[in-house]
Amino acid sequence: MTRKVIIDCDPGIDDAVALCMALFDPQLEVVSVTAVQGIVSADQVNRNVQAVIDQLDPPRLPRLGTAGLFEDAPDYSGIRLHGADGLGNTNFRVSPLHHQRPAEKILCDEVRAAPESVTVVCLGPLTNIGRAFKRDPEFASLVSRIVITGGSVRVGGNVTPAAELNMNYDPVSAREVFRSRTTKTLIPLDVTQKVAFNLDLLDELPPETTRAGKLLRSVLPFSFRAHHQELGRESIYLHGAVALLAVLHPELFDTVEMAGDVETRGELTAGATVFDRRSKPAAPANMEVALDVDAAAVKDCIARSLAEAGRAT
Repeated sequence: MTRKVIIDCDPGIDDAVALCMALFDPQLEVVSVTAVQGIVSADQVNRNVQAVIDQLDPPRLPRLGTAGLFEDAPDYSGIRLHGADGLGNTNFRVSPLHHQRPAEKILCDEVRAAPESVTVVCLGPLTNIGRAFKRDPEFASLVSRIVITGGSVRVGGNVTPAAELNMNYDPVSAREVFRSRTTKTLIPLDVTQKVAFNLDLLDELPPETTRAGKLLRSVLPFSFRAHHQELGRESIYLHGAVALLAVLHPELFDTVEMAGDVETRGELTAGATVFDRRSKPAAPANMEVALDVDAAAVKDCIARSLAEAGRAT
């Protein structure tokens, strides 16, 4: 039996890898892919989602939801690590969609169509989920689970000393999601940064004669070069791909029920995720948080998933 999922994302090279995995995994039915402004502008992320789908041409095309402008975005750009277009400067051409639907409408429609059966996998900022809460007050009780990529428990941030990118980008929406009554799983930096890929990954990709291989071999070399030039790293993280594995293979993750919240203000702390780890927390646990992972097994699963995408394309 397949699991219905919506991939809410801001591609981004690692999100493109996650989409490549999700769209061809026999365990998943990707009913929709919704775009959210994040590492690139709303217009660009809409083009990127369509470009990835066009390049892969999956047998079942998901509904696409377009990102709306987020006016309170911080002064952050993913150009350094993802390229000016977010996809390694590939500049894939796309044809304009004639019937565009806002991401939050698609989210609400799909969850209402299959109540308590849809898992939303959030790979970017949580803006769309916050908007879905406002659009449909019953959304929180109708969605099966929200899997959130981002935040941190012990390791600090990656865009500020205190905050991870997705939480820092839209901390108000993140707080709304954290405090909501939805069933939630958080995949923080503590886990995604334990799964590092070195250049050997390029040798394991599907051949360029496949659609998946062509896409992956177009974007991933840029990621390795950018991490070396900008961060002095010889390895990369694929945060989105790791989060997707938490849906497919939760047994590879060690999780704990925790009470979490997000700081929405503060010159140094906006977007910081805060967890009450006292012996007697002031509030009950509101989410499942991954604190450890079988990194070797996750890397093997990702490589096999990408190989399967190659065979399917």
